[in-house]
Amino acid sequence: MSSPYRRKGRRKLASELNVVPFIDVMLVLLVIFMITAPMINQGVEVDLPQATSEPIQDDNKPLIVTVDQDGNYYISLGDREQTVDLDNIASQVKTVLSRNPDTPVMVRGDRNVSYGQVISLMGTLQGAGVPNVGLISDPPSGGQNQG
Repeated sequence: MSSPYRRKGRRKLASELNVVPFIDVMLVLLVIFMITAPMINQGVEVDLPQATSEPIQDDNKPLIVTVDQDGNYYISLGDREQTVDLDNIASQVKTVLSRNPDTPVMVRGDRNVSYGQVISLMGTLQGAGVPNVGLISDPPSGGQNQG
């Protein structure tokens, strides 16, 4: 007598997924991306100090940290401006923010200052507890709208 679990003459269907077409498509996409990736322009020269944007309107006077072309740092709040070292900026910014935590902090960097100095300054400011650092730029010359 045959087993009740076997059916005579019928084969069990194989439910396997054929992945060969999927692999073919993935290889074609890989080749396409490998060919087009080097064509993407990575190094574009930009002139960051000029920007067309609306000025920020705020009731609080901003704390402005300036880096001049010689790499000297200045802090100005309102009408007072003083020279400081990068090591002392964090403590002075913490003092200002402890009195008024809503004080906006802005960075003015000379166009001839190295990018690394501005980034180092921004890192110091964020380490001092500044949540957002703004950058100050000049509008483009000629009065033309760009963008």
